[in-house]
Amino acid sequence: MPSDESPLLSAKAYDEPSVFRPENLLREGRRQRHRPDVDVPKVCLLDPDGDIVRHLTATGVAGEHPGWACYHTTLWVFDLDGTEVGVIGCAVGASFAVLLAEQLAVSGCELLVSVTSSGSITPVGEPPYFVIIDRAQRDEGTSHHYLPPAQWAHASPDLIIRLDDAFVGTNQPVMVGSTWTTDAPYRETPTAIEAAAQLGVVAVEMEAAALYAYATARGRDVICVAHVTNTMATEGDDFEKGTADGAHDALEVVAAIITALRSPTDGACLPVVGR
Repeated sequence: MPSDESPLLSAKAYDEPSVFRPENLLREGRRQRHRPDVDVPKVCLLDPDGDIVRHLTATGVAGEHPGWACYHTTLWVFDLDGTEVGVIGCAVGASFAVLLAEQLAVSGCELLVSVTSSGSITPVGEPPYFVIIDRAQRDEGTSHHYLPPAQWAHASPDLIIRLDDAFVGTNQPVMVGSTWTTDAPYRETPTAIEAAAQLGVVAVEMEAAALYAYATARGRDVICVAHVTNTMATEGDDFEKGTADGAHDALEVVAAIITALRSPTDGACLPVVGR
């Protein structure tokens, strides 16, 4: 390989298993921290901003999971409309989000939802509002370790279809759209923003493309939600989420997703058609 060529797209061997495996890391974490081998909830939530976790812990609603042995995070567990949900706060960025997704999956998670604060690219409402991400532009590095090069990483079409009527009756503005996933939030230049807008991208965020590439490669159920809260601080009074920093609103959206994607009888994840 020439010395000036980026290694990002070389020597990937997409079908080859990794030497470093999440279950092995967690095994050693449990050994060192003397934690029991206890499954995580079947539904888990990534909360990159940390506002949901701060709200749940401040109000005494969430308790720490006893067996979670990740070296970097705490897994909190709470009840959401009768479903036990695990949540990890401040899971910011593509690589960190997928690291946690891999570890949660081998620990018993069957449905992973990520709700991340996002900047508006093509306005479709007055912030704050929610976007169910159906595809994300792969302007980050992690997705390229899971799938061959392509412009987009896609959500499972079957999951998106199941969410068609999920938000009827909720108090939240929710729509479906595409996002731009970037590793470099402070390199959102006018040229990059215009290119994303030309593609019809609704918002910019930092995790979805990687999570969807991981989900496709591993056959996992993942739904990413953009909570559009800002215009990248180009105007005053930006990043406003509402009461409790938007935690109540976000949890209402998450509850609707869980209701649409979970079995009403045993709480198990509904299998994805075609996987």
